[in-house]
Amino acid sequence: MNRNQDILSPTEADQFGLSAAALLRQGSQSLPVGIKDRLYAARLKAISVKKPEKVRIQQHVLASSTGNWTSGSRSFWDNVGWVAPLVVLVFGLIGIAQWQQDSRINDIAELDVALLTDDVPPDAYADSGFMGFLKNGPLAESDQDSLDSAKSPS
Repeated sequence: MNRNQDILSPTEADQFGLSAAALLRQGSQSLPVGIKDRLYAARLKAISVKKPEKVRIQQHVLASSTGNWTSGSRSFWDNVGWVAPLVVLVFGLIGIAQWQQDSRINDIAELDVALLTDDVPPDAYADSGFMGFLKNGPLAESDQDSLDSAKSPS
């Protein structure tokens, strides 16, 4: 016989339980009083020691990418919880870029102020001879002496 045919559906099981309880009630009425009292005491003892029934709740359980087990029903905040760190990261990167740009602008402004307040006129910086002077440094002493002797009318 097939095993699936032996299993009762929930409604059939309920009907069987109700009919069995009715038969036991009818049979217990014809029992002597002493046996009824012992059955009643046994029933009370069984109810007092009865363990609470475990209710099976079936949920879809999924493993997240972090390895934590979570239930299939997720709240709104669980679904968008990853957005907050992303927003903080984007605003942080925007802030860093803005700070670097402000720093560059301040550096250029300081250079402009130094050029404009210096004793050397700005046109001198564009002169190729001045650039050579800055690269080579001041004239050597021998060059300075030859320039001094050329200028003096001895």
